[in-house]
Amino acid sequence: MHLSAKADAAGLPPAGEGESMLRYMDFIRSRTTLTRVPLVPEIELYQATEMTELWRATAADLEKWDDSPFWAFPWAGGQALARHVLDHPELVAGLRVADFGTGSGLVAIAASKAGASRVVAFDVDPFCEAAVRLNTAHNGVTVEFQARSPLGTELAGIDVVLAGDVFYQRDMAERFLVWGRALAGRGIRVLAGDPGRLYSPQQGVKDRGSHDVPTSTAIEDRLLMKTWVLELLPE
Repeated sequence: MHLSAKADAAGLPPAGEGESMLRYMDFIRSRTTLTRVPLVPEIELYQATEMTELWRATAADLEKWDDSPFWAFPWAGGQALARHVLDHPELVAGLRVADFGTGSGLVAIAASKAGASRVVAFDVDPFCEAAVRLNTAHNGVTVEFQARSPLGTELAGIDVVLAGDVFYQRDMAERFLVWGRALAGRGIRVLAGDPGRLYSPQQGVKDRGSHDVPTSTAIEDRLLMKTWVLELLPE
């Protein structure tokens, strides 16, 4: 189904039309709860649980959308990467940062709090911009949102790329690794949060640390996931 048809079916307008962003933001506010991120309690996000109206709406009214929307949960990779950035602010302080597949904006918010001079959050989900606007405003930071994928681009004007949970699908993992290693070869630091997904890289990366991340059975198969922060190395 085309994106605009999905939005119509859900009673929401397609992204980019007049008042649509405000309506997306109202949708999120009414169906989620502001909750501290388990591994990163310095940050609060609008989050879904099994009991919220959002979960029921996603499963029914919005059935053509992803039934586990990435923007509504603090995924393990994002939590570990956000924690790592806040614990090691020298990685981003004063630098220009891109957050790939930002979802809720968790990692982007962490980068901003750690002193990045500019943070650009990328995602293609039409709800993500609304979630990022709400979450960044609540946490008192400024993040630029771009509704596109930067895969394959040179990312001019960026010093660090951060990405949480990108190795869950073969095509995405392969494309990200090729792109990320090319960026690393040009001197851009690329860090990924990874809880050992199916297509996690076994070589060409350096382990920068790990965390035991509290998760939810709404999105994972266990309540605690060991999650690594990996730095991509040039080819």
